[in-house]
Amino acid sequence: MTSAFTATVLGSPRIGPRRELKKAVESYWAGNVDAAALESVGKDLRRQTWTELVDAGIDSVPVNTFSYYDQMLDTAVMLGALPERVAGIENDLDRYFAAARGTAQVTPLEMTKWFDTNYHYLVPEITSATAFTLHPAKVLGEIDEARALDVPARPVVIGPVTFLLLSKFENGSPLDRLDELVPLYADLLGRLADKGVDWVQIDEPALVADRTSTELAAARSVYDRLAALTHRPAILVASYFGDLGPALPMLVETGVEGIAVDLVAGSLDSVVATPGIERKHIVAGVVDGRNIWRNDLDGSLDDLETLRERTGSVAVSTSCSLLHVPYTLEGEDGLDRALGSWLAFGSEKIREVATLATALRAGRDAIADELTEAGAAAATRAADPRLHDDAIRGRLAALTATDRERIPAADRRVVQAAELSLPQLPTTTIGSYPQTTAIRVARAALRKGEIDQAEYERRMRGEIADVVALQEKLGLDVLVHGEPERNDMVQYFAEQLDGFFATANGWVQSYGSRCVRPPILFGDVRRRTPMTVDWISYAQSLTDKPVKGMLTGPVTILAWSFVRDDQPLAESADQVALAIRDETLDLEAAGTKVIQVDEPALRELLPLRKADQAAYLDWAVGAFRLATAGIADTTSIHTHLCYSEFGEVIGAIAGLDADVTSIEAARSHMEVLDDLNAVGFDLGVGPGVYDIHSPRVPSVDEIAASLRAALKAVPSERLWVNPDCGLKTRGPVEVEASLRNLVEAAQVVRAEI
Repeated sequence: MTSAFTATVLGSPRIGPRRELKKAVESYWAGNVDAAALESVGKDLRRQTWTELVDAGIDSVPVNTFSYYDQMLDTAVMLGALPERVAGIENDLDRYFAAARGTAQVTPLEMTKWFDTNYHYLVPEITSATAFTLHPAKVLGEIDEARALDVPARPVVIGPVTFLLLSKFENGSPLDRLDELVPLYADLLGRLADKGVDWVQIDEPALVADRTSTELAAARSVYDRLAALTHRPAILVASYFGDLGPALPMLVETGVEGIAVDLVAGSLDSVVATPGIERKHIVAGVVDGRNIWRNDLDGSLDDLETLRERTGSVAVSTSCSLLHVPYTLEGEDGLDRALGSWLAFGSEKIREVATLATALRAGRDAIADELTEAGAAAATRAADPRLHDDAIRGRLAALTATDRERIPAADRRVVQAAELSLPQLPTTTIGSYPQTTAIRVARAALRKGEIDQAEYERRMRGEIADVVALQEKLGLDVLVHGEPERNDMVQYFAEQLDGFFATANGWVQSYGSRCVRPPILFGDVRRRTPMTVDWISYAQSLTDKPVKGMLTGPVTILAWSFVRDDQPLAESADQVALAIRDETLDLEAAGTKVIQVDEPALRELLPLRKADQAAYLDWAVGAFRLATAGIADTTSIHTHLCYSEFGEVIGAIAGLDADVTSIEAARSHMEVLDDLNAVGFDLGVGPGVYDIHSPRVPSVDEIAASLRAALKAVPSERLWVNPDCGLKTRGPVEVEASLRNLVEAAQVVRAEI
């Protein structure tokens, strides 16, 4: 067998420690830099990443995990599977970005969540006209780059099974097209062998979800055929985000040389109990690639030693790509010493992998200092009083079922209609408006101490006044304040809640050039003071139309944070829910008649195995209802969901019992409405009538057509008109044009009813 490596990671972040790639990509989109300048930034970031891994002691470095936008899109390019509508764009890079984000003439690919993470991938479209062909320039080019730097490169590609199962098909079964892809992967393996590549990593995370016997048989056929090739590198099939279950013995029975297993989200027992595992090189994901807590080195070594006894060939690894965690703790000067000692970001996790590999090779004495330090950090964390607030825990213990209930929705609809007096097909937006240059300048000036809090708030009130005036001018029915004071819909609240810490530079990629800084939930949660009431009350003072109070729901706050791992998520969710409940009551007392509690991440946290899903949905729905059930019947609760496949949680969406649910629907052409109807959904719904993640301005006719399609599924008295998502990332001119067309389209369709 090819020489086995001992220490690796399954992938790396690519946005840059200071978001260099984000800035370069957006400069390219704006026409301020050319392709050569963008590619130079990409090459520098790859070099920095690979060098750090080699210097840390990683002896197999993943390459081809870099991307200008998304790894699934890169795979579609590699397999010649871009949609026909972008074929006329001659420039390769522009064609790539057109598929990702659209143009004035071209609609982009759909976007949804990557398994149960907050990363969004682009969904390839496979039609009968799709003719798969191999285009390996990117992966081969990165191999050459790495070789020039003496990097022990292991190319990474998404496997054919996962690619097809995660794609969108015009008709037929996804795996019907496997036989067309296997020769392309065989060709790629041959080309990699020609370059002297020892190992190739083929990612098949789809195998950790429930798979049918037919799907498993198809996957086995793929890897039997690829393993049977005589001219190829050794194959490492990588899984992550869960336990392989029945897919593990299937892979063991094939001729692949290595299997990467997630031992953070998966089970060690299932791995060591699998017959034939001793014949494989096991890449053991014992360092958490998704969360930011320091590794239990002693416990990980116990697992690694058990695994080595059973397999004889083990490499230490992260559980998944480090795409999901920030680059480094360096520069996080705001962390108190205790909290900082509990954490490990990307660079620290790389060192943990190398440390564990050293101990596995040379014994625990070789890392005695590291073991002592890790043990001391764990002890301080367990004893920290911020992790156990008796008042909060007592309040939770006193809850009853009635604290999560409201009167029937039909009865609420009657009193809310009288209270709000809205027209048919009421128009609104989701919450945020463009983060203008003036907003960013003010925020930076406050951070640097160039202006005080009073001046910052004065400027934000000016932005709110402008947004309210714009909505009045356009004729929207239910207004928002635009959220200029918010840096992020989760971070904003985390900064005002005890138990959270917001990082200074903990950026991770959400999609494309969109980056977020997930806060760290480390202790029990308490609301210190009202968080939004002054801003919403000010906006309401500027208009006679209702202004929505804008809050983020407990599930989304958890999903978009790095959460504590020392108690069940359900307990953390209820703690956050109580804080949001207190805020809804204060908003209502201040005169707010519509309160939107967003839960875009409801689908995101859904466990990948069906056996685990009911328990999750029970506590997730319960937390939302705890957050929203304390208000009067006349107050309308809205929620918002976006960019996920919602079919599996349709019942839970109904169970939220929100008076109005706005939901992404433009890219999927209103498909979600049929799913809602299938479960008897009879609440208000606002299916997004245009896609805000594309820079194009939708026409009146286009929006009107979407509304007519929606009316076939939803009666007019329950249908709302809104974009797919918030408008934070769009430009002011584009937003005004789009919303003007939205209002006009609503008026056109109202006249037809």
